[in-house]
Amino acid sequence: MIKLKIKSGDTVRVIAGDHKGSEGKVLRVLREKNKAVVEGVNMVSKHTKPSAKNPQGGIVKKEAPIHISNIALVDPKTKETTKVGVRTEGDKNVRFSKKSNQVL
Repeated sequence: MIKLKIKSGDTVRVIAGDHKGSEGKVLRVLREKNKAVVEGVNMVSKHTKPSAKNPQGGIVKKEAPIHISNIALVDPKTKETTKVGVRTEGDKNVRFSKKSNQVL
């Protein structure tokens, strides 16, 4: 399993695939599958049976996971996609933007 440089809560932009160009916040990262669930991206229709939680049932729109290689982190300073680096500051490792050199 590789170390992923994207965490939940990050703002990302889709750089490849059907949803190219759309932005959203990472809701969940699936490390085993190298995928992430991004808010409002890769929406799928899921058919649900009636249950106590959803007594009506029917079709529910839901975000599906998207591969990590198809998303890029958005730099908070420049609002452009950027690569992520890791460096040591004091006794902690911090993530930083390679474009603006700003700690994320």
